[in-house]
Amino acid sequence: MTLKSQLESLLFVSIKALSVKELSGLTGGKTNEIEDALSELAHDYEAAGSGLALIKNNSQYQITTAGDNAALVKEFLKSETSGELSQPSLEALTIIAYRGPISKLELEKIRGINCSLIIRNLLMRGLIEEKFDKTKQENYYSVSLDFIRFLGIGSVKELPDYEKLNRAEELKEALEDKVEELTAVLEKASDEVVNEMAAEVADEVMEMEVETEAEISEK
Repeated sequence: MTLKSQLESLLFVSIKALSVKELSGLTGGKTNEIEDALSELAHDYEAAGSGLALIKNNSQYQITTAGDNAALVKEFLKSETSGELSQPSLEALTIIAYRGPISKLELEKIRGINCSLIIRNLLMRGLIEEKFDKTKQENYYSVSLDFIRFLGIGSVKELPDYEKLNRAEELKEALEDKVEELTAVLEKASDEVVNEMAAEVADEVMEMEVETEAEISEK
């Protein structure tokens, strides 16, 4: 695989922008090689009229959708964030609820799969929130206040068997029994309220992407 190919894959699966330093550490490429490959990748997208674009902001890079497709993507996001959660998403959400704050790496060890897209979807729905730990240099995830409000509880500690499952060694096995319970609660509480919030979140996400692309274009 070429360096450009490696960078494209990393940026595609990442739920956040990555710096040249981070990309260099992941690929072993030199700073100037990384920057040259990224410039080439951005040119490839533009020259091909691709639906993707590579944006840069404060030395950080991220793959996003092409600005010309903003309206289409916005409509899709509203549909995507208001539909039913998939089984993998429900399992991840349950784990985050019982074990948050939890890192992506810890979540993936429990789930046994890559959770990048799942985390992105849950963030877009406003069901979880992300916080960067400067000491550990890693993002950690917890359920959002809106999620807690939808469940009609005052804290995640009020979840069934929270004390037991929060400490359980066989966490994945223990939580599987709780996924159906959480699904039922979400379906009962979320039809109207969650859909409304999801649409608002989708609007905010698209506005931020458009603003970022506009700022980069001005530069």
